Amino acid sequence: MAAEAAEQPAAVAATLEALRPLRADLAALARGRDHVLLVARGSSDHAAVYGRYLLETHAGRLAALAAPSVATHYRARVDLSRSMVVAVSQSGSTDEIVATLDWARDAGAATVAVTNVAGSPLAATADLVLLTRAGEERAVPATKTYSAQCVAMAVLAGALGADPTALDPALDEVPAQMARLLAERRGVEQAVQVLARAGEVVVTSRGLCFGTALEAALKLEETCLRPVRGLSYADLRHGPIAVVDRDVVAVVVAPTDGPMLAGLTDLLTDLAGRGARTVGIGGDGGFAAACGCPVDGPALPETVAPIALAVPCQLLAEGLARALGLDPDAPRGLAKVTQTDRPE
Repeated sequence: MAAEAAEQPAAVAATLEALRPLRADLAALARGRDHVLLVARGSSDHAAVYGRYLLETHAGRLAALAAPSVATHYRARVDLSRSMVVAVSQSGSTDEIVATLDWARDAGAATVAVTNVAGSPLAATADLVLLTRAGEERAVPATKTYSAQCVAMAVLAGALGADPTALDPALDEVPAQMARLLAERRGVEQAVQVLARAGEVVVTSRGLCFGTALEAALKLEETCLRPVRGLSYADLRHGPIAVVDRDVVAVVVAPTDGPMLAGLTDLLTDLAGRGARTVGIGGDGGFAAACGCPVDGPALPETVAPIALAVPCQLLAEGLARALGLDPDAPRGLAKVTQTDRPE
């Protein structure tokens, strides 16, 4: 896991180089389509969450996350003739995701596959394939494949926006920022020690960074074998915050700018006031000052920060697993390709 996390700057750069030439094809495929439906599970679903927010806030395209069971179990008949459906799967071999994209195509959708495996069943199903260039990933927890999928989401949102090159300057900075975070690891070891003593852990963010916060929660759960709740801070305030006390460690993921930063900073103060220990990942100087244990994040605008924010989240999970005497590369009971249900 650590070695593959370290390959992310190269994987992101290679994926950008490979997918940018497809922006015109994406724009053409989306012509006459009013909205985008995203199909995924697990880490891929968290990349899709980032894609949904970016499509709506940057490209002005209505986007939503699909419920695959509508296709695979309910076999509902819907009209998708004005939809682009984007299926995201590292392996391209999860039966449920392939079947859902098949269903979408039959319902009239334009279809796109985001996968890391050329010639996979998902790639064979789609009208257009965004092939990420992460290379083989052997550790069960996704690292470089997750960040590469987020790059694909940024390329998609850029292609469907008014100016397909608008995100390019920020995206070009992502590999260098990831390399810096991997090399410096500022705050990671201290945060691992805080998390190792946690009774309960909650991970939160909002907006564009929410998908990466969910991914951080998943990484901590699957590598460290502890239940972790991933919540939007809006949802956290609507009830669950009532159970926050001194036994809780709250991990708050934030960009350095944007409309969510002030609320996330205020949340740190509120959580600390309830007795929780706080780990803050990213943010600005005020955010770092408000948290008990700051972890350095990327110097990137909110639009692309979630891609690089994955790095400190992964470092925390990998470090905590080792601190607990666990093998982060092969979490108990998990496999690289997960099938939601047994194939019929």
